[in-house]
Amino acid sequence: MLWPDSARSSELIVVDDSGRRSLGSIDLVFPILHGPYGEDGTVQGMLELVDLPFVGSGVLASALGMDKHFTKTVLQQASLAVAPWRTITADDWADAPGMAYAALEELGLPAFVKPARAGSSVGVSRVASSDQLAEAMAVALAEDDKVLIEAGLVGRELEVAVLQGRPGEPAHASVAGEVVVTGRDFYDFAAKYLDAAGIELLCPADLAPADLAEMQRIAVRAFEAIDAGGLARVDFFLTADGWVINEINTMPGFTPISMFPSCWLASGYTYPQLIDELIEVALARAAHRRRRTSAVVTE
Repeated sequence: MLWPDSARSSELIVVDDSGRRSLGSIDLVFPILHGPYGEDGTVQGMLELVDLPFVGSGVLASALGMDKHFTKTVLQQASLAVAPWRTITADDWADAPGMAYAALEELGLPAFVKPARAGSSVGVSRVASSDQLAEAMAVALAEDDKVLIEAGLVGRELEVAVLQGRPGEPAHASVAGEVVVTGRDFYDFAAKYLDAAGIELLCPADLAPADLAEMQRIAVRAFEAIDAGGLARVDFFLTADGWVINEINTMPGFTPISMFPSCWLASGYTYPQLIDELIEVALARAAHRRRRTSAVVTE
């Protein structure tokens, strides 16, 4: 439980079999959490309710970033290219599975079947023929009751990290990293977190300056489009037709092999400097919000 006090800090109280005990006062939370109830705005809403500063996006952007259907919808509205997709609910699949097969035929093969609200490539399958769709839907529906069938794109898979500026300053993007798939169907959970073979991560990626500048511009635009805060990783495909956004991750991985810290290390930050920057931006954002709220109340 969090107990706010008048000094704008909060005490973390743990209640377990041994009783009630304090873990000390907290000035800021860095919620490096993945999946539902971690990066989907739930924890962020609780922290906002107790007026405790935190690193990263608030409720709206966290929820949008977690839901692939609504992320794509918002990005399309901002005139940003996304991979074509169709959304199928559990009820759709149970009552009219032909909708999913029609979507697969429309989008073409190969395609990817993804839970709408799961991270780290959990529940994702690559479908190379229509007879693989039922199994892929079962895997995805085990994670969520809403599933995306998404067109497979041909192109380089690149990622860029975004940091929010302090109040009044623009967000900025890192150099790009590239995911080179050499022996797997796609960049799956095992490759992301277990360092499985078949994937090579290159950072910085070999990009022409103009291509990198355009990628960074689009990434910051996407960051702003979902009203993100603090940090994000924007995943792209560089296709023959140009840049296509795959996903936005509002709380990217921070493991030693994760792309977000790797991109900033290649951009000139040390790991401690990156953490300091995220904390300082979060504290500056919270202080700005409190000053603005105080001014409104005073008026």
